Amino acid sequence: MSPNLTPPTAEFPHAHDAEEERIDPELLELPDPPRGERRVTLMVLLVTALASVAMALALRNDAKYSFADTIPEDLGELSKAPPAAFAQNHYVHGRAVLGGASALRFERPFQADTFRVSPVQGHTNVWAEVRVREGAETGRYVPPTEFTGHLVRFDAAGPKQRGLARAVEDATGQKVPEGAWLIVDGEAPSDSKWAVALMMLFSAFAVWNVLSALKLVRRVRE
Repeated sequence: MSPNLTPPTAEFPHAHDAEEERIDPELLELPDPPRGERRVTLMVLLVTALASVAMALALRNDAKYSFADTIPEDLGELSKAPPAAFAQNHYVHGRAVLGGASALRFERPFQADTFRVSPVQGHTNVWAEVRVREGAETGRYVPPTEFTGHLVRFDAAGPKQRGLARAVEDATGQKVPEGAWLIVDGEAPSDSKWAVALMMLFSAFAVWNVLSALKLVRRVRE
């Protein structure tokens, strides 16, 4: 008759459990989880998400303009055009004589050309931004009298015109009327495709940061 063999673990049913419950002293010596660094990381993710949303919203008018009709709407003489003729983010063409007293000349980084923004004579609620090619900014410079470009509210213009109204007031003393219109001469709808790509990029970046923040919060709670 063969002997009855009993596994060692059967004789001591609590031996394995006691082994699992034994705490390794080296684990106790490990530092606490970096909660402060997690808070900083969470704050950075949320701030970056908010900044991305703000940038996406700042580009919304340029992005909308990229889908405008490619045939410019003729507004005729801008000084005589009725208020109903002006519409946000339209591609327009108009004629006008620009006032020189309140004109502001300015530059943009990484561009050799200069720019001028001036009110339309007889209609101070309408302004035009024109580009002056390099070398053409002389004492004999004569501003154009026909404009074809992006029609937008002065206070709703894109990042390229951000702060332009305040700069005009500080430099010339002429305050841009609230709700004034700006025609950005030479800017066609196809020139604003970059705004769509950037808006999508910033939106995706904002979503990624929010999801990363949620994962971090969920991990801390667990």
